[in-house]
Amino acid sequence: MIKKLKMRFILIAMVSISIVLVAILGSINVLNYINVNKTANERLSLLADNKGDFSNIRREMATPEGKPFGEGNPASIGEFIPKDDFSARTPRGKIGSMSAETPFDTRFFTVSMDAQGNIISTNTESIAAISSEEASGYARSLWEKGKNSGFWGSYKFILVPDADEAGNSMYIFLDCQRELDTFFDFLFASIGISVIGLFLVFLLVIFFSGIVVRPMAESYEKQKRFITDASHEIKTPLTIIDANTEVLEMVHGESEWTKSIRNQIGRLTDLTNKLVFLSRMDEEATTLTMLDFSLSDALEETALPFEAVAASQGKRFTMEIAPHITYHGDEAAIRQAVSLLLDNAMKYSTDGSEITLSLISSGNNRTITVKNKASDLMVGNLDILFERFYRPDASRSSSTGGNGIGLSVAQAIILAHKGKITAKSPDGETIEFKITL
Repeated sequence: MIKKLKMRFILIAMVSISIVLVAILGSINVLNYINVNKTANERLSLLADNKGDFSNIRREMATPEGKPFGEGNPASIGEFIPKDDFSARTPRGKIGSMSAETPFDTRFFTVSMDAQGNIISTNTESIAAISSEEASGYARSLWEKGKNSGFWGSYKFILVPDADEAGNSMYIFLDCQRELDTFFDFLFASIGISVIGLFLVFLLVIFFSGIVVRPMAESYEKQKRFITDASHEIKTPLTIIDANTEVLEMVHGESEWTKSIRNQIGRLTDLTNKLVFLSRMDEEATTLTMLDFSLSDALEETALPFEAVAASQGKRFTMEIAPHITYHGDEAAIRQAVSLLLDNAMKYSTDGSEITLSLISSGNNRTITVKNKASDLMVGNLDILFERFYRPDASRSSSTGGNGIGLSVAQAIILAHKGKITAKSPDGETIEFKITL
């Protein structure tokens, strides 16, 4: 149990850290990509406004009179006079993410096409990596696919109409290789560092989980020792009381008082045996005797004595057990689990109701179902019944001799077999216990 708790703590911690880390890195990388896309769109928009040409917006060194620097204009030393609106608005500033240097470091090429998709002209003067033939091929492929904007490899492109020629248009391709390389370098670096960081955090969580769980483990071990020691200590006085009661019956005869004493001795003995059994089942070193056996025969033999119990209580008990179903497990433990479910059904089923035990096989699964009518049930999942000492109706449980631990024992047995046990009520009147092995 402590190992499961420790593993659950580690799992929850790592999942929580991973979710936060993925959210942070995801947000950063998404924002980086958005910024790359935004910058590319701004440059494409500027190129589109200038018909795919930056030459008319590049800065030139000139004097206030328009003479080149060095021609008898000493006042012009170091002074940059923009020639166009772009530079006039930003003599030393920016437009969005673009600076006055943007026209000089932007690599792009254009392809002009007519209304039928024929290549009119190409311009690759601002890029060295693309030839005119390659540029034409890119534009022709995009035209055939009907794409007007997006990415083509590392190139961001846009299709703009030619205002001077009816039906003509121009593809403008912007080289985003540097920006994409930077984006992917950061992406892969962040993923790699995150993986290494998660591994280091995993080691730290493993180390500190032992410290966190240690007080609980010590408390749990003390509890188990107390249950085991107390159970053994209780058995001695119970044996003495039982012997004294037998002597009283021999001397004075059996009476309602001696019967009551024997009943209470039986209840206490059964309770202590179940507590010891649960304590042992909780131990990691507990082993079961796993052998192949006939599950069908085991269930029939276990259920047979309950037919008489049901008849004495005015109830109907039916068995629907498929034959020749085998299972690899601890036969005695499985018999005990089924017996506890049937005993629970006999105690808490309503008067005159029917109790059903069934066994079916589907693929590799064997399903055992115990169904009976009961009162005061909540509709839906009732797995809370497997909690130790849980009794929805204490007064009625006391009258039937229940101690609220039998179902916990059955659950411990099934879980030890790597199986599953559930309890539910579909209508608030019927309770169904289902074991899947």
